[in-house]
Amino acid sequence: MIDLIGKRYFWFLLSFVIIFPGLASLAVNGVQLGIDFTGGTLWEIQVEEDTSSNEIQSVLEAHGYTAARVQESDDNQMLIRMDELQQGSPEKAELDAALENQIGPFTDLQLQSVGPTLGTEIRNRAMMAIGLASIGVLLYIAYAFRKTQNAFLYGSCAIIAMLHDVALVIGVFSILGWIANVEVDALFVTAVLTLIGFSVHDTIVVFDRVRENLVLRAGDRYEDIVNYSIVQTIPRSINTTITTLFTLLALYLFGGATIQFFILALIIGIVAGTYSSIFNAAQLLVVWENREIHDFFARLLGRPQSHERIEEEEAEVPAQ
Repeated sequence: MIDLIGKRYFWFLLSFVIIFPGLASLAVNGVQLGIDFTGGTLWEIQVEEDTSSNEIQSVLEAHGYTAARVQESDDNQMLIRMDELQQGSPEKAELDAALENQIGPFTDLQLQSVGPTLGTEIRNRAMMAIGLASIGVLLYIAYAFRKTQNAFLYGSCAIIAMLHDVALVIGVFSILGWIANVEVDALFVTAVLTLIGFSVHDTIVVFDRVRENLVLRAGDRYEDIVNYSIVQTIPRSINTTITTLFTLLALYLFGGATIQFFILALIIGIVAGTYSSIFNAAQLLVVWENREIHDFFARLLGRPQSHERIEEEEAEVPAQ
């Protein structure tokens, strides 16, 4: 049988290597917030075939919209993110005339504006939603595994694995925001909440098999039971992930620019969720059960480790 548990510190190191660049970018650059959070306008237009985004950018900058960003999309569509611009306002009419003069006739597809106050409220609600989801996951798993020796251990390990997945996705989008001006919006929050559900679902599948095998293989070592449970659930996890990815890849390639980064966040999160359920959450159960974290700090402080105390207590028994 494959010994996945025996290589647990390698998996932890691999996870750290993967998420560290994103966390570093997040600490230095943060993320590029979209108009849903900062306030502003998303303006989508359809132009002639020979029109470039640079031409539209120059018109916007000439009219004072220096922070505007123009993104080319499919079917000669342009996505313009800019400061707040209201439909029917004199500023909008002036921009329409200037753009027609520069690039010729174009078609308005949508104009969505969000005020800065509403943007702040959406951001606060998004953070609250993620926090409440995390608490709900912890309480649910603690209840579901209440008959085990340490119910909150399972919930805590699931939360750590979930935070690993969220950190990876946010870190990747921080890097994308830095190198390609990719913004996060309300759809991104939806993607994060979705991957939280997927990650926890995959983790519960592994944990539930561990719970069953604790009864069926009661005489085995705990780490052997966990390893056996992981090997049993790997085919199911991989098959579920692959079938989901086929659908998401089709949406990413053919779904259009408006949902492209939403789908990208889901793809990254689902792959990360499958990895963390197998190589992080289950491995943490063994680390905790073996008191390896406690022993690590004991070594740092020069105190007796768990196995040393057990040996001392066994040595004292004959003398009594």
